[in-house]
Amino acid sequence: MRTSVCFVAIFFLCSTVTGYSRQLKDGFDKEEYRHLMHISAHTTADTGYAKNFPIPQGYQLLYRSAAIGLDNLWELWRYQDIAIISIRGTTRNKTSWLANFYSAMVPAKGTLQLSKDRTFTYTLSNDPKAAVHVGWLLSTAFLSEEMLPRLQNLYNEGVRDLLIMGHSQGGAISYLLTAYFYHLKAEGKLPADLQMKTYSSASPKPGNLFFAYEYESITRGGWAFNVVNAADWVPETPVSVQTLKDFNVVNPFVIAPGLIRKQKFPNNLFFSYMYHRLNNPIVRAQRNYERYLGRLLSKTVRKELKEFVPPQYVHSNHFVRTGATIVFQPDQDYYREFPDDPKQVFVHHFHKPYLYLLDRY
Repeated sequence: MRTSVCFVAIFFLCSTVTGYSRQLKDGFDKEEYRHLMHISAHTTADTGYAKNFPIPQGYQLLYRSAAIGLDNLWELWRYQDIAIISIRGTTRNKTSWLANFYSAMVPAKGTLQLSKDRTFTYTLSNDPKAAVHVGWLLSTAFLSEEMLPRLQNLYNEGVRDLLIMGHSQGGAISYLLTAYFYHLKAEGKLPADLQMKTYSSASPKPGNLFFAYEYESITRGGWAFNVVNAADWVPETPVSVQTLKDFNVVNPFVIAPGLIRKQKFPNNLFFSYMYHRLNNPIVRAQRNYERYLGRLLSKTVRKELKEFVPPQYVHSNHFVRTGATIVFQPDQDYYREFPDDPKQVFVHHFHKPYLYLLDRY
């Protein structure tokens, strides 16, 4: 994987740009998102589902990957001089769901040991407090390895604009992929004139607050969006547990135990009791999530990826929503078209309800 990145970097550094006219524009573009949703429907599902979403005029499928990593798949499309990466969402395959449930956090900068001779060295944030979802990071590792050489070919043909699209699990991966590509640009391993724009649609939460801060900073100005149907439960996941360690270093919670000890008897005992009654349950909850959805679940991951070496986890599960958020707010007409149904838990999550609300946005 290191070889792929270096090869692409050398190629880009040796390339020159002449007479190029930028096509991507900043800001949320309804028709752009609509077209990408139709493309995403073809990437995500079988033909029976995708037939309801005709391919927009002028869009050409260049490449469709095999299932890789944790049943991940991506497509490369082209529209005029714009490249489009479309990332598949969760499938019915249990391996695909494994990518979602393997939800311990790892540092947003580090190395994953994918196999004996393959590592993925990544930077998604320079903030040492930033952390991300390990399952989707694994997916990003396998997908990006395939993407970089194919982006190189399009760059050689004069393509300087890149749209990144993901719906559901694909949207979660799109956050991490976008951050990875931005940092490759900063390191000179992707060209400075490659303009990226990302639509993360119906996406779960990809990482903690410190990852979100930097992601929103590097994509500021209208270059990355988190599109949410307010009736959809998926963007509310993974379950988030915020402990007192999930704050910036300078905060009153750090000194609270010392202040409590200085109180006079019996106030010190009362406040100490209350402090621990409030703090201990959330600490135990975080440890349990890390244990079951990190260390124990990694054993199942290794059944799929035989040589994968589980990383050290960050002691946090403070997942937050990320990116400039576009909220589709349902009304009574929407609920008549898409009524709540406990037997259909994805009724508000698929492409159709999102496109319905897009028309009314």
